[in-house]
Amino acid sequence: MKQPPRQRPYKDERDEQIETHSRSAALDFVVAATQILTIMCLIKGNSAWKGSLALLFIGGAVSLFINMISMRKSHISRLVYVWGLLV
Repeated sequence: MKQPPRQRPYKDERDEQIETHSRSAALDFVVAATQILTIMCLIKGNSAWKGSLALLFIGGAVSLFINMISMRKSHISRLVYVWGLLV
C-alpha cells in the first residue's frame, strides 16, 4: 500500500518574523561581544581595537541588511539599503 506524499509545511508571515528575529538576536550578541573586545583592547593598549571596531561597523551593516530583507517592499527599505552600503 502506497503512502500519500507528505505535504511540506509552507512558510507564513509568522515564520518569517521568527526567523528574522532570531538572526537579529544572534547578531546583537556578536555586536555586544565585539564591543567588549574593543574596550578591552583600548584599555590594554593593544592595536587590535581597530579590527574589532571594523567588525562593529560590519555588524551594523549586516543588521541593517537583515532589516531591509524583512521589510522588502517599503520605502524605508530603500533607505536602509543605501545606508547599509554606505556603512
